[in-house]
Amino acid sequence: MNIRVLLVDDEEQFVEVLSQRLMTRDFEVLTSFSGDEALSVLEKTDIDVVVLDVMMPGRDGISTLKEFKRIKPLTEIIMLTGNTTVDTAIAGMKLGAFDYLLKPTDTSVLVEKITRAHRRKKEQEDRIRNAEVERIIKTKGY
Repeated sequence: MNIRVLLVDDEEQFVEVLSQRLMTRDFEVLTSFSGDEALSVLEKTDIDVVVLDVMMPGRDGISTLKEFKRIKPLTEIIMLTGNTTVDTAIAGMKLGAFDYLLKPTDTSVLVEKITRAHRRKKEQEDRIRNAEVERIIKTKGY
C-alpha cells in the first residue's frame, strides 16, 4: 500500500523531520511550505492525504483547505494546529477536514490517522466506481 502524503507547513525544519519519519514508514511524501505552493502540487499530482498546518503566512490552512476540497474533494486533509488554534482546526473539520492533531504531534498517532484517512478516501472512490458500474449496467440493460 503506497500512500502519497503532502505535508504543508511553513516551518521547513518541521516538514523535513516529519517527512523523513513518514518515508521510513513507507509513505510517499511530497512537501510544501505554503498554501499556494500546496495548491500547485495538488493540481498536478494525485495526493491521498494532506497534512496541513492551520497557521501559515499568506494563505492560511482554512483557506487552503477550502480550495483543496473544491479542486479534489476526495483528498483527505488532516489539520495540524498549536493549542491556541484548536477552534480553527474544528472549523476546518466542519469544512471537510478528516481530523486534526496538536503540534508537536506523535509520529505514530499521525501515521494511524493518515492510514485511516487513506482508507476512507479509497472507500469513497470504490463507492463512486461501483455506482458508475451499476449506472452503466442499468442503462445498457445487462
